[in-house]
Amino acid sequence: MAIDKLLKDEATEEKGERARMASFIGAMAIADLVKTTLGPKGMDKILQSTGRGRKVTVTNDGATILKSLHIDNPAAKVLVDISKVQDDEVGDGTTSVVVLAGELLREAEKLVASKIHPMTIIAGYRMAAECARDALLQKVVDNKEDSEKFISDLKKIAMTTLSSKILSQDKEYFAKLAVDAVLRLKGSTNLEAIQIIKKPGGSLKDSFLDEGFILDKKIGIGQPKRIENAKILVANTAMDTDKVKIYGARVRVDSMSKVAEIETAEKEKMREKVQKIVAHGINCFVNRQLIYNFPEELFADAGILAIEHADFDGIERLALVTGGEIASTFDNPESVKLGHCKLIEEIVIGEDKLIHFSDVEMGQACSIVLRGASSHVLDEAERSLHDALCVLTQTVVDSRVLLGGGWPEMVMAKGVDELARKTPGKKSLAIEAFSRALQAIPTIIADNAGLDSAELISQLRAEHHKEATNAGIDVISGTVGDMAELGISEAFKVKQAVLLSATEAAEMILRVDEIITCAPRRRDEDRM
Repeated sequence: MAIDKLLKDEATEEKGERARMASFIGAMAIADLVKTTLGPKGMDKILQSTGRGRKVTVTNDGATILKSLHIDNPAAKVLVDISKVQDDEVGDGTTSVVVLAGELLREAEKLVASKIHPMTIIAGYRMAAECARDALLQKVVDNKEDSEKFISDLKKIAMTTLSSKILSQDKEYFAKLAVDAVLRLKGSTNLEAIQIIKKPGGSLKDSFLDEGFILDKKIGIGQPKRIENAKILVANTAMDTDKVKIYGARVRVDSMSKVAEIETAEKEKMREKVQKIVAHGINCFVNRQLIYNFPEELFADAGILAIEHADFDGIERLALVTGGEIASTFDNPESVKLGHCKLIEEIVIGEDKLIHFSDVEMGQACSIVLRGASSHVLDEAERSLHDALCVLTQTVVDSRVLLGGGWPEMVMAKGVDELARKTPGKKSLAIEAFSRALQAIPTIIADNAGLDSAELISQLRAEHHKEATNAGIDVISGTVGDMAELGISEAFKVKQAVLLSATEAAEMILRVDEIITCAPRRRDEDRM
């Protein structure tokens, strides 16, 4: 007896050829979507949300674009995930990784159509990826020992990362800013210590790096505006219990004087709490929650600067940079770790007043203040700068550097081509396809700049068959240029992550031969 139906009513399944086609088409569509944002002449996308306020984002960051998409195709989701991982792991190369995976699948589709088994293609791709990585490893430069060269490498990497973003006009300025910030971290990859503050107004060129910590708050009335040798207590505690909360509390009294007694008791409780806090010997109190007028008055009398409502992010970072700990009970002053800094003062940026902590305990802390025409520009500038900072912190740890501008892809393609000639059997076809997919990246960079990609890539290939060449695409002059002279460099870690993630994602999608979509859950009619 044949089983007619195995799955529930609305569940669907696609098998074999159809499933593979659906995966290929979904993945290639995603790659084509972000393809135009690749390279220094890449275009931006506007993302508009359908929620309240219809928020608009203007960006050309691959991960940001893909994160905002609601996608139905399962293979496309795999590509979205690898771009997210690339963003978290190394910060840059989010578009390249998706485009490379898309190109690998485009080549695989042609091979599958000519009756080559997916497992053969996967085996070929694996050999090719290994060979491509080895080809890069032979060409890396490591200047960790020579600090001057290393700093110039970092600047070049930052400029290359920023050249495809909104900050490309002032990339030298921002590259220097990013390198200064990262070198202050002294080899740590903790970006928490670098705070980015966005203030609309002025132009991007007005942005600056400030040594120390800036808190986006105002100093209260009647409090000291400047404190030297500050001892800071960072807390997360309720400072608003000096009044009776009428809502939600029921108190029966027979006269108004009783209400006054209760209020006095509440005030006394508050006064005790403030005295406990003052007993820590501090001159600055930063609280995450509200501070009502009465305790604020008491702090002002004691000559203590009290800052209320410092958001969670703010106090976490403040505790980190001043070397203090966040306290919520104040009974044992000896066990509370206070934060220290040389000077606290009020500064003005644009039209806003902020509080500036200078010479903080943790010397590596700094704040980058971004200025710009509008909030959209600032958001995109923050994303661009964050990418550059991520890449730089990774490069400080793993200091191997490559040239950029399509040079690494051509080096890998050349190595992979040589492997294809030596490999017998059908695998060699997959290895050749891998080499074509790698060459697609410089092709797309040239296409996005409106150049004749076929002409440029053939020139580039010819150049790369000479020994020890630095040829890559110079999109500014529209010719093949020397990448070492132009100072276009990339981090080895970024390229390696792009190569390996894209190969693994393509391999995963190639293995698919059936897609089963579950039936949607039904609400029980009885329950309604």
